Amino acid sequence: MTINSWPWAASSRATPAPMPLPAPVIRIRSGCLLICVSSLLFGNPVSARLPDWGLNLPCTKGHSLALHKAANVCLSQLKKAQAMSELDRSPASGPRRAVVPVLLVSAMLLTACGTDQASPEMAEADPPSLLEQTRATVHRAGDDLLSAGLGLAGLMGPAPEIDQESGPESLRRLAMHNAWNALAALNPAGGVGGLLEDLPSVPGREWSRFAQLEGASQPFRVLLQVPDSFDPGAPCLVVGPASGSRGVYGAAPLVAPWALPRGCAVVYTDKAAGTDFHYYGDDSAVALDGRRVAADENSRPIASSRPDEQPGSTVFMPHAHSGDHVEADWGRHVLASIRIGLDWLVDIHDGQFDADAVRVIATGLSNGGGAALRAAELDEEGLIDAVVAVMPNISPPGTPHLFDYATLAALYQPCQLADLERLMTKPLGNPMLAAAGQARCQALHEAGLLDAPEPAQARQRLVDAGFDDAALALGTVNVILDLWRSVAVTYASAYLDRGPFDMPCDYRFVVSADDPTQRAAWWGSHSGIAPGGGIEISDGLASGSDPALPGLICLRELFEAQTREGEQLRAAIEATRASAGLPSIPVLLVHGRDDGLIPAVFSARPYTEQARANGAQVAYWEVDGVQHFDALLSAPGVAGRLLPILPFGWAGLDHIEAVLNGEHELSEDRHLHPSPAAAGQALIWDDLALN
Repeated sequence: MTINSWPWAASSRATPAPMPLPAPVIRIRSGCLLICVSSLLFGNPVSARLPDWGLNLPCTKGHSLALHKAANVCLSQLKKAQAMSELDRSPASGPRRAVVPVLLVSAMLLTACGTDQASPEMAEADPPSLLEQTRATVHRAGDDLLSAGLGLAGLMGPAPEIDQESGPESLRRLAMHNAWNALAALNPAGGVGGLLEDLPSVPGREWSRFAQLEGASQPFRVLLQVPDSFDPGAPCLVVGPASGSRGVYGAAPLVAPWALPRGCAVVYTDKAAGTDFHYYGDDSAVALDGRRVAADENSRPIASSRPDEQPGSTVFMPHAHSGDHVEADWGRHVLASIRIGLDWLVDIHDGQFDADAVRVIATGLSNGGGAALRAAELDEEGLIDAVVAVMPNISPPGTPHLFDYATLAALYQPCQLADLERLMTKPLGNPMLAAAGQARCQALHEAGLLDAPEPAQARQRLVDAGFDDAALALGTVNVILDLWRSVAVTYASAYLDRGPFDMPCDYRFVVSADDPTQRAAWWGSHSGIAPGGGIEISDGLASGSDPALPGLICLRELFEAQTREGEQLRAAIEATRASAGLPSIPVLLVHGRDDGLIPAVFSARPYTEQARANGAQVAYWEVDGVQHFDALLSAPGVAGRLLPILPFGWAGLDHIEAVLNGEHELSEDRHLHPSPAAAGQALIWDDLALN
């Protein structure tokens, strides 16, 4: 069956006229704007600041967007008159205050803001800075929004090569191919490929830009997709923060196939993580269109120069090295993206509707799911109408945090591989791994971390920390993929505000070979976290029979140490905590029972309990046989044992839409018992037990 015939997919609507590039159309009374801007410039108590692209005013979300936009236009005019020495016109960061004579401000407001459109002088501004650039592209006739024209067959095929002539277009195809294959198993046997005959072609347009939160040093990406079938009479917007540390398309497999065929717009964000890397070997960074360019003020990231004594092979990766502690602000990134997306939607449809008329659903997977929940917790403007969080990395008060259990698992899970009998019952179990497992057990014993070099003791340490059997079932996968070390190294650097040359525990991210072709593909092909894509984790503490162990012990000691660094790291972790305080909107959490990376026992279950105790409208679906990485379903030994999470995320979105339409109640929690397809058999919808 095709996506267009899914029970939750609407038929396509008539194609409207092509949409223009967003224009600065202002519809707001100058009196209201006078109050707004004067409060910004002079500290009027009506509103002293602009949080995340929205005014702190008693307005609806539509009024807030319009006020903020109009304020930026007026302040830009003041700059043109040289009444202000400096102005940041980034919608996400807000304008800075300036001292200006009151009469001059009033005169400029009446002149610049008393009409429906910005002054023609705006077109004569200086070339746009990084935060002022907007890229608009059309995707029709062999190209589309859902799969970059690849279709299901193309997504299942080899990764597209970068075409130097088409440049950004081929990078976009690569990014879409990578996003789908990273989050979905497209093979029919056990994966979503058995549920789909094809992916529909969804023509439309995209707008992308960089934005920056107030107080941040690094920008983040926002990308809006508007299908030609978008209906201004019933506007809808789905926001998809990227999973993990992925690039801006990192939520596409969850969001796009559900939203785009039914005519909803989609706004994505990389949450200030992503794949815009600075490589010091050739001093290159990334342009808005994804191409690698010489690092300057018009590229991302905005990285410091390399000290002379440091190697040029080092790579700056935004999640680890931005210094902004981006994880603490993932909710703010989502809210800022919604505001920008709503503003664009209203503009490109020439005010046929206002922002209040747009239904907004926030959804994401893993880190993206946690970001969606954090955004809802912070949403004081009523921007979000509902949330579907899939396998969310979310840590409510009093629960073990990812960094806590990741650093424990990094130490002890490899030792469990020494239990050969248990190992051979696990996905990817291989007797060759037992020797490495025994070496870790012995090294832990010699380091005083185990009383005896036995896998049973290592397992008990994890059970005592709260891991249940389901969370430990896929430990082999986590060890083989080096997941725990990847998480711990990146997050420790982020929590301690370290750059690429002073990462904690003497780690560093370096390229394994000087390969310009591979670097050119990073934006479209990388996960945003090392190792991978030719970027390795250099371990300066590596030594002994188990070289990785000293660095892992160092990371664990950082978490436990009663030192300044330990206190800083734990404080940074607490800054990422969720409150479990949600607005009065329907919220659905969907989690796999066998998630071994973000175990439900540490995340979705306690969050649901605390949110419900706080009065939230929340439901929880837990699904047997589902783990964190759908892409794993293509691996040997997995067929007939596990199922993909994506169809349950799509079904959750369908359920939330029905709740918003008044067709269903949010209802009780569900424990789903789907049946994996037998080895060699295609997964079908009836296997999922969704009815």
